[in-house]
Amino acid sequence: MSPMPKMRVIIAGGGSAGWCVAAALGRHLGPRLDITLVESEDIGIVGVGEATIPTVRTFHRLLGIDERDFMRASNATFKLGIAFENWARDGDRYIHAFGEIGKSNWMAPFHHFWLQARSEGYGGDLEDYCFELQAAEAGKFQTGPNSRLNYAYHFDAVLYGKFLRTFSERHGVKRLEGRIERVEQDPDTGFITALSLNDDRRIEGDLFIDCTGFRGLLIEEALKTGYDDWSHWLPTDRALAVQTQSHGPLMPYTRAIAHGDGWRWRIPLQNRVGNGLVYCSQTLSDEDARTRLLGLLDTPTLTEPRLIRYQTGSRRKVWNKNCVALGLSSGFIEPLESTSIHLFQIGVTRLIQFFPFGGITETLADHYNQMSRNELERVRDFVILHYKLTERDDSEFWRNRRDMDIPDTLSHRIELFRDTGHAWQAPDDLFRVDSWLQVLRGQRLEPARWHHLGAMMSRPQAETAFTGLKRTIDQAVAALPDHEAFLKSYCALTEPA
Repeated sequence: MSPMPKMRVIIAGGGSAGWCVAAALGRHLGPRLDITLVESEDIGIVGVGEATIPTVRTFHRLLGIDERDFMRASNATFKLGIAFENWARDGDRYIHAFGEIGKSNWMAPFHHFWLQARSEGYGGDLEDYCFELQAAEAGKFQTGPNSRLNYAYHFDAVLYGKFLRTFSERHGVKRLEGRIERVEQDPDTGFITALSLNDDRRIEGDLFIDCTGFRGLLIEEALKTGYDDWSHWLPTDRALAVQTQSHGPLMPYTRAIAHGDGWRWRIPLQNRVGNGLVYCSQTLSDEDARTRLLGLLDTPTLTEPRLIRYQTGSRRKVWNKNCVALGLSSGFIEPLESTSIHLFQIGVTRLIQFFPFGGITETLADHYNQMSRNELERVRDFVILHYKLTERDDSEFWRNRRDMDIPDTLSHRIELFRDTGHAWQAPDDLFRVDSWLQVLRGQRLEPARWHHLGAMMSRPQAETAFTGLKRTIDQAVAALPDHEAFLKSYCALTEPA
């Protein structure tokens, strides 16, 4: 028997998305695939996706990536959550931490116990019962075999792409330098047959992965897939990004600070800080945004502010014919909850699980598209939640967010929590009950009712349980080293990045 020919996979575009796809396919399906990534040094990458969520660690484990090696290569720090400032009201602050809150029962999550306790005048603050949140506030961190902290990373996205390129090439991925000039298609089926480069080379393939960014060179310009615009719910359409010198302690969380026309981020890396201003161009001009961003920085800049234009929404299909769009080419949810990197990492993981070795069928593509769409819409709803539940009325931007109509799926979640205290998650939800709970309450929504399981305990029993749980967390936080000190011992840079 002659061996089966390898399936030819062509990845259009590099950056974090392209090289994540290449790394995953090369690591897990390399022996059955011929993988080529085409990118041009002349085309810049967005490269500001510097914050992640804990699923990135699962992705790294699947690839067998050493944490210390990755962190040194990408100038990374640890992340325990996101601090939201000025969102419900100017002056407010809360943290969406990555950990579980308290100890739940099969009948009801912990916050129902706490709501009962609060109604009786004890129990302290709900935030007292989250280990990750308290460690973040204290600037503490540690990882290792016995660590219970659930965490993610901040890193330099450009350096991360370079790290993954090296990893991918070790697993047989070939890189071609060149600019894609034309996408060739079969005249009968519309399937993509080859990419024509600016030097007249033709790169033929069986499956094409579009990682060409917002442009969507394959999925949109060639295949005319269509785009669902969600800007009526999430109208920010610009971001200015700039790097500054480090200042103060390296805290293990991202800051998301609301301003009159959107919000700004502050992301601490080992040797610099990533800053950005997210805004709506209908209410704030690019020049005024630049002035506002520079006026809010607390240390000297290392780069010039870079303008990024985007439109929140989704491709109507992320798998169309023999093309799968991953990364910005598939759609975009603004960076508020750091989901962009997760979405293309779960996208390629799902592709590996449903890889079309037996041929591309409409049924397979439809199933992949439905799974991707369900997840993206739930992420969309979670991000909209931060805007809808605002009490700010100091600008047109915030008044419009407060008063806007929202998807029925989100309305149901808000009403259910307001009426009963129930926060929930579907089996394929990215964000868990604890995440919904922290944002719902952080945005000042308090439930009118709750499960009465807590009322079945005597008050002395309940108070003892709450006191013991808080003491355990306080002692565990006190025993942790300082985040910055731990970084220096664990994965400090050997030379400036």
